[in-house]
Amino acid sequence: MLGHRRVAKLEREKIAEQGRRRRSSLLLSLFIFAAAALSLFSAPYALNAQQTALRIAAAADLQPVLPPVLEAFKQATGIQAEATYQASAALTAQIQNGAPFDVFLSADLSYPKRLIDAGVADTAGVIGPNEFSDSSTPITYARGTLVLWTRKDSHWPTPSLATLQDPSLHRLAIANPDRAPYGRAAVAAITSLRLNDSLKPKLITAENISQAAQFAETGNADAGLISLTSAKTEHLQSIGSYFVIPANLYPPIEQGAVIVTNTKQREACHKLLDFLLSPAIQQQLAKSGLTPVK
Repeated sequence: MLGHRRVAKLEREKIAEQGRRRRSSLLLSLFIFAAAALSLFSAPYALNAQQTALRIAAAADLQPVLPPVLEAFKQATGIQAEATYQASAALTAQIQNGAPFDVFLSADLSYPKRLIDAGVADTAGVIGPNEFSDSSTPITYARGTLVLWTRKDSHWPTPSLATLQDPSLHRLAIANPDRAPYGRAAVAAITSLRLNDSLKPKLITAENISQAAQFAETGNADAGLISLTSAKTEHLQSIGSYFVIPANLYPPIEQGAVIVTNTKQREACHKLLDFLLSPAIQQQLAKSGLTPVK
């Protein structure tokens, strides 16, 4: 009888131990699953938290051009980039005052050179159109073109240099020549044509080239000396026409780029500038109104 009792007791203890093992195994499995799920769902958030968009200070003439380029850059590299568009002079002042930009895409070479000379920008390690940069020279990524634009429903549906000499032209929009390279080009063209005396009272000065185009588009000016990048936008082509100002009437608009020295994303900056100078993107810039450098 005692033997049977011992056997029964041992059997109950064995069954209880098996139950404890099954519960421990189940708890361990649940813990592993929970840990895996937490890792699976939290990893992307941790990765995104570590990523910072590349911050670009971009000249106003690039506003119609740059967004699809930056989207293509993101698709090619996985690097997100965000641009702020203003007059080159305004962006230069912001960078000098410590604005948190990584790259400056100017509408000329003088403003980025000013930042290099001030020690707040450089082009170290960047491969330019012809060779490695020496760190003291902005990278030329494109050249700009100045045009005369008028509305199709205006007195000059097909503008020309004669439009600038027409006495019935009362308001001519240009970008601020003290702050925008295209404004300086406009004044140079007017000077070359010896129209300073007749046109100076008619000039409506905009903060940047985008605003100059807006003045002409809305009828606040009869015509505008604007960038080809603005004139070639779908909207301005649908409501207006442009005449390309002969290149010998103004100094070349060489558009330069520099890296802000304090950037923490120098490798990404290099990739962006390499991307801008790639043959495919240079062709895309040409379609948008910029002259390629490669």
